[in-house]
Amino acid sequence: MSCTRTDNRKPANGHLPNRRIAVGFTFFLIISLASFTGSAAQAEAASPYGAKAVEIAASKRGAPYVYGATGPKEFDCSGLTLYAFEKAGRKLPRTADEQYERTRHIPRVQRVPGDLVFFPAGATIGHVGIYAGHDKIWHAPRPGTRVRLERIWSGNVRYTRAI
Repeated sequence: MSCTRTDNRKPANGHLPNRRIAVGFTFFLIISLASFTGSAAQAEAASPYGAKAVEIAASKRGAPYVYGATGPKEFDCSGLTLYAFEKAGRKLPRTADEQYERTRHIPRVQRVPGDLVFFPAGATIGHVGIYAGHDKIWHAPRPGTRVRLERIWSGNVRYTRAI
């Protein structure tokens, strides 16, 4: 089906048909909304290093969890984030607590792939992963498991962005 109108005649009353007005208005509305939200959406897009950190963490899928390990073949949770961000060009401190304290805290609505997801445990941080989008993180869960992509299982999480 073609979108080109072959009948270029105007109606006798000089008015455009209702369908053309509706299509024109819809197009105008889409363009207006895109220009209104475009800069905000671009500002919240994943940074190049954040996207790279996700890619690096994903490449470590299946690597075993080993307490204190920072890669390249074994990881604990903060060791995986440290390794992925270092390979992506950003330095992070060693522990989950230090990573939380030295990154920019952001609200959930601003999270993008490549942000860090922290799971509090009392007064400290108990776990960290890398946000992959769609409510999922790449992480090294615990002893006896392997690096994997998993849905965020708790509403009690905090988000930060490496700067």
